Amino acid sequence: MKPSSNEPIPFAPALTVEDDERMRILVVGAGAVGGYFGGRLAQAGRDVTFLVHAKRAEEIRASGLQIISAHGDATIHPKLVTASDLRPPYDIVFLSVKNYALTSAINDFAPAVGPSTVILPALNGIRHMDLLEQRFGKRALLGGVCLVATQLDASGRIVQLADFQSLAYGELDGNQTTRLEDVDRAFRGAGFDASVSFHILQDMWQKWVQLASLGAITCLLRGNIGEIVAIPGGADLSLSALRECAAVAAACGYPPSPKFLEEKEAEFTAAGSPLTSSMYRDLARNAPVEVDSILGDLLARGHKLGISTPILQAAFVNLSIYQRARKY
Repeated sequence: MKPSSNEPIPFAPALTVEDDERMRILVVGAGAVGGYFGGRLAQAGRDVTFLVHAKRAEEIRASGLQIISAHGDATIHPKLVTASDLRPPYDIVFLSVKNYALTSAINDFAPAVGPSTVILPALNGIRHMDLLEQRFGKRALLGGVCLVATQLDASGRIVQLADFQSLAYGELDGNQTTRLEDVDRAFRGAGFDASVSFHILQDMWQKWVQLASLGAITCLLRGNIGEIVAIPGGADLSLSALRECAAVAAACGYPPSPKFLEEKEAEFTAAGSPLTSSMYRDLARNAPVEVDSILGDLLARGHKLGISTPILQAAFVNLSIYQRARKY
């Protein structure tokens, strides 16, 4: 019988040295998210290798993989590999690149995938699952949801912006499997909250609703939640964006729970809140944004099902103009 919550499952005892030697983990990229979770795994003694580009490899070899966090600063000197040197299969591939870098990342890490390799993606949205399935087959995939607020500073250090740091993973069909036990053993007890989910697709959709609605409203109005709700009508716009995205998810068969919506309504209308989205932070520093995967894909699914999403549409057009302008 499946456990009913996301609490760590009882069949996963503390990792032993023998277990660690068997589970070889490849972390694709050493950016804000992959670098944080992979760094904590390496710090905890797991067998972690980072697949990085040559420039990032030089930075890490020179200064270490540096984490600045309220949970403890760390400088780690992990194993590194570039795509041209990647050879043997790994047990777990942890993938957390930006969606616009996914195609390139897939080509880079493909040699690491063997018949028994588990690919654990923690990207935003859902479309990446289709691309990964096309290349590696559905059997290779787990679903994943990470919640962490991190960014790279000018020195390449990973800076944690808030104290939450969780990673959930699960089989797409909701089943309990031996390989899920193995992944749980590898990730639990590594300095962040890790747990098995038996409804991972629902979790992924709820995160998508949160990211899309928060990203749409903060990027469209160019402000944090506190700044938006301080203006007459701002709170109503925040709630409208949330309801649009929730309506698309519901039409696609993944309605957000009432508790989730209640929590997000409170967060999106909180006076004085500094809350923003990762997409807004990328926009503010003139970096690429995940407009197609976070907003565009959700918008397209909603249009196909006849869901009206004017705020989502406006945000998508706005950010698409910005994204195209960056290329010239």
